[in-house]
Amino acid sequence: MDTSIPKLPLLLKPFLLSLFLSLIVLAFLATTTPLHRMTSSKTIPPHNSTTNKDLRIRPGYTNYSLYVQRQLNKTLNPKLRQIWKTRDWDRKVRVFSEFFESLKRRGLLSNTSRALSIGARVGQEVAALRRIGVADSIGIDLVPSPPLVVKGDFHAQPFENATFDLEFSNVFDHALYPWKFVGEIERTLRPGGVCVLHVSLSRRADKYSANDLYSVGPLIELFKESKLVEVKKVDGFGLDTEVVFRKRK
Repeated sequence: MDTSIPKLPLLLKPFLLSLFLSLIVLAFLATTTPLHRMTSSKTIPPHNSTTNKDLRIRPGYTNYSLYVQRQLNKTLNPKLRQIWKTRDWDRKVRVFSEFFESLKRRGLLSNTSRALSIGARVGQEVAALRRIGVADSIGIDLVPSPPLVVKGDFHAQPFENATFDLEFSNVFDHALYPWKFVGEIERTLRPGGVCVLHVSLSRRADKYSANDLYSVGPLIELFKESKLVEVKKVDGFGLDTEVVFRKRK
């Protein structure tokens, strides 16, 4: 009697080989976390930075839509918008005008500059720029406030490359993706253009902030196409430090 194992049909062999290889691949995937898995999940991936101990993304934002909605909760708050447009308006325009006049004296801004205010809310910074003679000025915010502020997400600015001579912002702490925030500034700045940030290093920002900054080190790292010009103390509505960068030509 022939006791040998029957040979497998010729068509069955490729199927079994394919099944075996598929099982190996599935076993490998089960024990690893590929990049495409991490970035497509609902969890916001951390930014790999050699100085990220001084730049910490706040937990709690499980996806970008929730982050945007939280920002809108503040921006669309009717009581806050009423305050920004009335009681706070004159005071903030006056203080911002002083900030921008200082930039003009230091040769960082001129009346012929094309200027952008990032996260401008109802437009006090833009009004201040225009008051001191920088007529070609505009602001962006998630909620537009015509004619001073157009709709725009600072993680993906709605402008062409090399559009502005000066970009100002005091909302860096609201950036969920600081590297995108800075990348968009450098993309839309002209060569030789200036970015001025007002940040807080000595105290944590408000509950709507998405990150906490503890030194200027992470900013220097993030501005890959620019050089640091100046760091100085300011009194900017709860923000204590002015950091100035110039985009390389």
